[in-house]
Amino acid sequence: MSPSGRVRGEVAVITGASLGIGRACALMLANEGAMIAVTDVLDKEGAALVKEIHQQGGEATYWHLDVSDEAEVTAVMEQVKAKYGSISILVNNAGISGADKPTHEVTSEEWDRLMNVNVKGVFFCTKHVLPQMMKAKRGSIINMSSIYGLIGAADAPPYHASKGAVRLMTKTDAMLYASYGIRVNSIHPGFIWTPMVENFLKSKGDVEAGKKAIGGLHPLGHMGDPDDIAYGVLYLASSESKFVTGSELIIDGGYTAR
Repeated sequence: MSPSGRVRGEVAVITGASLGIGRACALMLANEGAMIAVTDVLDKEGAALVKEIHQQGGEATYWHLDVSDEAEVTAVMEQVKAKYGSISILVNNAGISGADKPTHEVTSEEWDRLMNVNVKGVFFCTKHVLPQMMKAKRGSIINMSSIYGLIGAADAPPYHASKGAVRLMTKTDAMLYASYGIRVNSIHPGFIWTPMVENFLKSKGDVEAGKKAIGGLHPLGHMGDPDDIAYGVLYLASSESKFVTGSELIIDGGYTAR
């Protein structure tokens, strides 16, 4: 699809942007005219992505960002503002899969490590972008939850708990900041073919067999691609969704339609 400038002139911060869904979001928003703050802890991959965006005629800068470090979050948000102007789009995409074991075997350290990234990271980034958006009286915050923020499964308890938390944080902030013209929505992907999913399948054994099996869990018969989620992010980031807040955008190949 040729770009139409759907977010032209907007300033977008994307966390966990170096790979997978975050990378697809950065490329798509840049292609549609936004100035992109690519943030991640994967510095080499982030720098390569910025170079790719520049080669395609877009504008982007990389910042190292550990979303679980509030001081680092505060500094990066201010640096983005200094370079590009007030942040108008925040995509809280950074996340880890964490321990995949029964609840009674999960350690306190494993639980805290995941929550620090998946939940506290969303809190910190939202907290420190809101003053800019409140002053501007506009903004779109997009929180990456999961189908497992909506339904349960008998694995990865910390991950599922974190995505449920993100879903409710989204609704709370949508109500708190609607009067400022700030919209807050969550996206709930099904299984998307990303490095995170590929590494998960590698840990289980046969990657191709696992990919086929997981794809078969979706009524459409296959896993999604990162662009499937990026198109949803683009919609929620643009003025086309000006009457959408506190909503759950489910992009899951029919997984939760049962």
